Amino acid sequence: MANPPLDRHAPAAGQPLFSSSFTLADLARVRREVEAVSRRCGLDHDEIENWVIAVNELMINVIRHGGGRGGLRLLLDDQLTCEVTDQGWGFNTAHYFPRTERPPLSDTGGMGLWVVGHMADYVLVESGPTGTTIRIAARTRDPRG
Repeated sequence: MANPPLDRHAPAAGQPLFSSSFTLADLARVRREVEAVSRRCGLDHDEIENWVIAVNELMINVIRHGGGRGGLRLLLDDQLTCEVTDQGWGFNTAHYFPRTERPPLSDTGGMGLWVVGHMADYVLVESGPTGTTIRIAARTRDPRG
């Protein structure tokens, strides 16, 4: 099930910059690589911080809800994008998108995708019984001021 963009147009799949599978043991390594690639793409300090938080939330969701193992790709077209996949059971995206109000804290989660929606320029979720793919685009300052 796909959802419309939260803010802007859908990022196109672009030039691959980084690709990795990950588990819980790989989180720190993948976060460092995401930060390094983001810096090379020209994101400023605050943009990188928000971007790494958003990507980390997606990886944590894979570990907690998507079978514990996933894949991550960073791509560059007009925007820096990240695609995270898992092989989990999927979920009903209507419970999470669109959500403008902060969800209540719970033991089962629900806050991660809300955080991602506030830190990314775009969120696209496709989820079903064979897994979930989430694509986000980095939110950057408007160069026009």
